[in-house]
Amino acid sequence: MRRSAAAPYRHPRPPRCPFRSPALSAVDSLKSLKRTPFWAQIAAGLVLGVVFGFIAKEYSVSWLTETLDQIGTIFVQLLKLAVPPLVFTAILVSVVNLRNVNNAARLAARTLLWFLITSLIAVAIGLTIGLVTNPGDGFKLPADPGKAPKTNGDWLDFLTGIIPTNIVTAFSEVKVLQIVFLAVVLGSAILSVGAKAEPLVKGAELVLEIIQKALWWVIKLSPLGTLGLIGTSVATYGWDLIKPLGTFTADIYIGCALVMFVVYPLLLALVGKVNPLNYFKGAWPAIQLAFVSRSSVGTMPVTQKVTERLGVPKDYASFAVPFGATTKMDGCAAIYPAIAAIFVAEVYGVNLGIKEYLLIAFVSVIGSAATAGLTGAIIMLTLTLSTVNLPLAGVALLLAIDPILDMMRTATNVAGQVVVPILVSAREKTLDLEKYNNPRDLEAPDEPATPHVPLQKTAEREPVSV
Repeated sequence: MRRSAAAPYRHPRPPRCPFRSPALSAVDSLKSLKRTPFWAQIAAGLVLGVVFGFIAKEYSVSWLTETLDQIGTIFVQLLKLAVPPLVFTAILVSVVNLRNVNNAARLAARTLLWFLITSLIAVAIGLTIGLVTNPGDGFKLPADPGKAPKTNGDWLDFLTGIIPTNIVTAFSEVKVLQIVFLAVVLGSAILSVGAKAEPLVKGAELVLEIIQKALWWVIKLSPLGTLGLIGTSVATYGWDLIKPLGTFTADIYIGCALVMFVVYPLLLALVGKVNPLNYFKGAWPAIQLAFVSRSSVGTMPVTQKVTERLGVPKDYASFAVPFGATTKMDGCAAIYPAIAAIFVAEVYGVNLGIKEYLLIAFVSVIGSAATAGLTGAIIMLTLTLSTVNLPLAGVALLLAIDPILDMMRTATNVAGQVVVPILVSAREKTLDLEKYNNPRDLEAPDEPATPHVPLQKTAEREPVSV
């Protein structure tokens, strides 16, 4: 049969080899994993962690518990390693970058205002849930409660602790509030000096970029870290430890869920006039990472990336996100201390009145910076209890389940740290709606960075309010 002149010639397809090299299979598996969305990788680690933790708990597999613990501990240590230089350079660069933002003082004021508003809503929800459910009613004091914290939250200690006495100690002991103070002061001084400080600005931006790059390698290990952290929690605590404090644990999770999935979406829809579903599509990787890492500061690079990819201008996001990571704590500083104060009062038979509830709200809104973006909210709780004259020994009752509570609290913190910049940008008409309505996956390549804007000479520019 003759081939038609119009028909193109096709080479015969070579027969498929029934055997594949193991190396090629491994490469294909890695490529497939890379194509998997980041949130799905973390979700898979979460599920596997629960399964392995359950096996270790039910069948007393000690080596599996130790392995999960080591994996989770190494992951958290890697995150915390970058905290001091990350916080310092991020805050410093964010203050200096205010020179590129129109109406910087107004944006900063509106950001802080929304921090306060959302914190007030969160503490109101926490108080309401605590009063309705009575989490401490019928609770029996354990024979051997956990050890009380060595450091108690005190207003005088909090205020004096902001200013460091030794710069080296502030970094070596990871005192985040002192690091923030140093960064703000140095950033303000750089703005005042002007163009002569330009080499220092470029150096800080370069250091920040290097730190974020190194931390990004750690963040890519999040699925493995999730497996270890969740697995350890399930294997160590289980239901037996949570059961006596079941109502309190449920209250924290319900309160945080109401803030994340009801309050924030309503604010986005009514105030920001944007679709809340797109917010969750874009911000979910940061919320997931916060849940497993229990560190707002450790999650900060992901938080800033998702915030920018949701359409918030980069110069403004570089200011709002670092400050939010160290001061915006709706879970740790609003919902948790409100419910915990009611719990401790009921356990010790102390009656709280309107005055005490108002004091709890005041402490939660104003004193949220005491949590400083690190794992745990013990200092904030002791600050609240001491303000309303409740026994500080009540803190020890809650220490055993604090890691389980802290996962949900930190996820709520980070969710709020993304919401507020979106609200402010939407109100200022600077939100990129095209980006917001089409959020990209975290693994997608970054867009080209905007060119560096050098500082002007002090005499040629107006002072910038910070």
